[in-house]
Amino acid sequence: MSKKHVLMDGKLHVYQRERSACWQCAAYLDGHNYRQSTGQRGASLAIAFARDWYLDRLAEKRLGLLKPSHAVATPAVPAPPAKTRSKPSAEKTFRDAAAGFLKEYGALTEGERNKEYAASKARIIRLRLLPFFGDLPLSQVTAGRIRDYRVHLMTPPEAAGARAGGPDKQTHKAFKRPSRSVVHHDIVCLRQILKTAARNEWIGALPDMSAPYNRSGKIAHRAWFSPEELARFLAATETRARKPLKERWRGENEHFRDFVLFMLNTGLRPDEACRLQFRDVSIVKDADTAERILEIEVRGKRGVGYCKSLPQAVGPFQSVVARKGGAPTDLVFGKVQRELMNSVLADVGLKTDRDGNQRTAYSLRHTYICLRLLDHADIYQLAKNCRTSVEMIERFYAIHLKNVLDASAINGRKQPAVRKPARSSRPVKAA
Repeated sequence: MSKKHVLMDGKLHVYQRERSACWQCAAYLDGHNYRQSTGQRGASLAIAFARDWYLDRLAEKRLGLLKPSHAVATPAVPAPPAKTRSKPSAEKTFRDAAAGFLKEYGALTEGERNKEYAASKARIIRLRLLPFFGDLPLSQVTAGRIRDYRVHLMTPPEAAGARAGGPDKQTHKAFKRPSRSVVHHDIVCLRQILKTAARNEWIGALPDMSAPYNRSGKIAHRAWFSPEELARFLAATETRARKPLKERWRGENEHFRDFVLFMLNTGLRPDEACRLQFRDVSIVKDADTAERILEIEVRGKRGVGYCKSLPQAVGPFQSVVARKGGAPTDLVFGKVQRELMNSVLADVGLKTDRDGNQRTAYSLRHTYICLRLLDHADIYQLAKNCRTSVEMIERFYAIHLKNVLDASAINGRKQPAVRKPARSSRPVKAA
């Protein structure tokens, strides 16, 4: 009696005849039965060979290369182990799929996604994906190849050169391990390219792109300034504005001081502040607090949103208006002064926090959120004002602030219930 395995939802059969030492595989495509000897005596190796063989036949079918003359009977003599076969010349490559993705992505997301975000897709493809996958046929972009790409990103060039048996051209450069977000963006872009190939029927299905080993997902808090560190940083920016290193730098230093104060009291993202125009900001009197605040129409990665600032943001904004006196369509701050910020942070020794996280202009937004939480602001209203979600704030900010913990609720004890005396079961006598 022959042994048999049914795979690919019943489309592929792997079987072993009674008088044959090797396993056979068969598939029914376009009205013809195609059979092939796996050349393997073990069931597991035969199944692996059969899967690859079936996907090859399926690719030939989609490309129009599968012919009825290819349907041949299984030879009686066991075939030798299969060798690596070259893919059909007409098969699409990863480079073709990447080009198709970029062509349709720019057209279909016009006005829906930020231009810088759309441009980042082309950079990821050009700098990292194409050098690794390049002209590889799409049928060879498998789960194993994607796992190798993850390892490639995390491996120093000198180690990769040693494994390859020769020196690497990048050994003279300092290797920087990519962050989890960089790897995530690369895998997202890779998935979008393969989805484009699937829509064009260049591949039958997407490979498994999940991480091989599930990590614990340790949450590290965002780099921010504690109240003590913030006081040192603000003092340094004020000193730079009052006594610049060179007199011709006074305007830039004053502009940077106002930018820092504005960000700390509005919670805007750096890219949102860069696109901010004078017509987007209004000075109003808040009906609830009777204080003057800024009402800001924010245009960022989530579209158009609104922000109400703290009263302390009015002064820096008025200072910028008095200094620039721009038209309504002029930018309030423009490009972030990264070099100046790095210089000030280096002067006061605050470029990194105790965990080694780099402080940037984004740290000003993180500081705004953390200080609002320390002042017991409503987390839902804070999330709306920062154009984010309550989940993000609880995950990356509230988790490391001690003031959000209620000691009375944590250390409270439940009072034991007082037992009432049991009622007497004796009958009551009539008067």
